[in-house]
Amino acid sequence: MSNIESTFPFATLANDALCAPESKKGDTCMSKQEEAGLILKLYELRREDTMRKARDWYFRDFHPQSIADFTETLFGEHSGHVRMVVSYWDMAAALVNSGAISLELFTSTNGEHIAVFSRIEALLPEIRGTAPQFAVNLEKLIDATPDGRQQVARIRERMKGIREQLAARQAKSAEQG
Repeated sequence: MSNIESTFPFATLANDALCAPESKKGDTCMSKQEEAGLILKLYELRREDTMRKARDWYFRDFHPQSIADFTETLFGEHSGHVRMVVSYWDMAAALVNSGAISLELFTSTNGEHIAVFSRIEALLPEIRGTAPQFAVNLEKLIDATPDGRQQVARIRERMKGIREQLAARQAKSAEQG
């Protein structure tokens, strides 16, 4: 039984499934229905209550500007949240990188991984000084995605603008209140 089958029992890996033309002999190939099943399972896992809370926190409150910010988070109250979100998307990326889910299907049904990566991209060299495998699958997926790094930069700038707008609204409310 493969790792995919043990993690996702419904995903029977048939040897006679249609493989992408670039597949090599011995690669495990999945039918479109099995790939769709994995996408739906990934979505289901994102809806789990603890994961939802972790994702909410990650996007609302996690804005590390330095390795010190990141390290403080890892040893703080939200350590589990950052680890859960990054490792979830790194695992999902591994499914794509290994061919279990096609890049085209994954990127047409997901975008959150790009925003997750945008929060940690600048810190990766320092993080990997002590954790060499940190988010390697996620980075590989970003690099395999057409215009992946540009998408990351656009999302980072968009999120920065949103945070600035929210801060301005809060300041205005505080002045009026």
